[in-house]
Amino acid sequence: MMLIVSIFVLNFLVSFVVVRLDLTKEKRFTLSPISKDLLSNLKDVIFVRVYLDGDLPYGFKRLQQNIKEMLDEFRVYAGENLQYEFVNPSAEQDKKTRDEVYRQLYLKGLTPTNLQEKDEEGAMSQKVIWPGALITFRDNEVALDLLKNSLQLSPEENLNASVEEIEFNFISTFKKLNRDFGQRIAIIQGHGEWPEIEVADFRKSLEEYYFVEQVTINGNIAALSERTEDSTGIRVTNKYDLIIIAGPDTAFSEKDKYIIDQFIMYGGRALFLVDAVEASVDSLAYRNEVIAFIRNLNLDDMLFRYGIRINPNLIQDVQCAVIPVNTATAGTQPRFSSFPWVYFPLIIPGPGHTITRNLNMIKTQFVSSLDTVGENPSVNKTILLTTSPRTKVLNAPVNVSLDLIRQKLNPDHFIAGPRPVAVLLEGKFTSLYENRLSPYMYESKEIAFKGEGVPTKIVVISDGDMIRNNVKRLGYNQTPLPLGYDRYTGATYGNKDFLMNVVNYLLDGSGFMQLRAREIKLRLLDQAKLTQSGTFWQFINIVVPVLLIVAGGVLVMFLRRKKYTKPFVS
Repeated sequence: MMLIVSIFVLNFLVSFVVVRLDLTKEKRFTLSPISKDLLSNLKDVIFVRVYLDGDLPYGFKRLQQNIKEMLDEFRVYAGENLQYEFVNPSAEQDKKTRDEVYRQLYLKGLTPTNLQEKDEEGAMSQKVIWPGALITFRDNEVALDLLKNSLQLSPEENLNASVEEIEFNFISTFKKLNRDFGQRIAIIQGHGEWPEIEVADFRKSLEEYYFVEQVTINGNIAALSERTEDSTGIRVTNKYDLIIIAGPDTAFSEKDKYIIDQFIMYGGRALFLVDAVEASVDSLAYRNEVIAFIRNLNLDDMLFRYGIRINPNLIQDVQCAVIPVNTATAGTQPRFSSFPWVYFPLIIPGPGHTITRNLNMIKTQFVSSLDTVGENPSVNKTILLTTSPRTKVLNAPVNVSLDLIRQKLNPDHFIAGPRPVAVLLEGKFTSLYENRLSPYMYESKEIAFKGEGVPTKIVVISDGDMIRNNVKRLGYNQTPLPLGYDRYTGATYGNKDFLMNVVNYLLDGSGFMQLRAREIKLRLLDQAKLTQSGTFWQFINIVVPVLLIVAGGVLVMFLRRKKYTKPFVS
């Protein structure tokens, strides 16, 4: 009796203790501390409606199951503040009604995927799948695409990458819905940087997470930081957490450079997207060839001091995007055809850093090579992007001619190897103006010069066009197109995802970007062995278990008969 009572008491006490064991090798069901903290502190109900239900192919069934398991794990910490449901958007039998559902989902920001299926008679049919979710928090609703679509990955690898990023994608969206604008970004103007309309799409994406504004320095020492005096002296506080310098075409004054340098010394983050060579595809619309000259931005010495040199050259890459060229004869109707353009390298991001994992190809235009320089032990340098190995490097000035598209590419000429085009610098930097100022400036409390900086991060990209979106112009109306969208081919490259990852990493103080480091090994069947011995393994998996069960039953019957048919001995 005491044993029964003890068991009941033990069960009652255990019901108040939550014990969860993740036995998977990749710890796929173990949430990060930042996810647990965000979910535990939700102020209201988040409702997730996932449009991935119904009769799905195996790969999408796996994605659906992993999403459900992750949402269940979220509910452990969020409780009733997280609700979800799975919806089949194709459940409606009436085609007109179903098409209207599709239209509404598309207008809300979800992207469909068209799959071709073969029935038992071999006929092909189209199936529309919506691998995404609409997430609602109070009066805000956000669309979340849950399927990766990298051009360089196979369908299985894209699905696996989608599974890997489920936690990151959901937690990132929850942060967006909370709309906590605690960090500030300044987009620097005044040196011929891209106009607002040509960075509008990226700025719009930034504004979903951060407070963003354009800032013209113009020699004003208070443009990026403010100086206040207290009992300990002059205190310098940066007004912004990150500055973005995108596509300048005129030289920076020494005053502006000094202000940027001190912003970095006091812990500010910086993203540089600069072209060392002046070249534009727009110029080729009016003439057959242009001369690409070295662009003097007066930033070389500062970047060199931090550990980077942007070389005054242009990279040609066999792995490249295309450009439209008018192939019609003079005096006839224009006829455009697409040709590979080696001055537009397509970069395949590697898996070596959380910024670049599981990204689509990135399109660059007239990009230069980067070198890491200096031996400052306080600065760690990480190459984020490199070209393909099949490259050719031309030192400026360079004659850029459309005649190149009519020439057959000789692989023997593209042997320069992979060239870095984006580098991350992390650590304590030394000011460019150390030992270069007058004694007055060193001692001035108002200036508050800092020679050695506090730990911070800088990213340098040798392509100002990477952040630039195309603009659709119709009369006086200008509409920015999505960043990374190629209007000539219809492809969307990974420029925006890469740059958003860069900004999130530069501003990440909580380890949020480590969510992208989750790796789930893709364990695929060996197709060659499957073709060779598929029937054998089907026999092993289907017939052998049945035979074992039958054999076990026969053995049990034999033992029972032997036991109960023994002769009775009196």
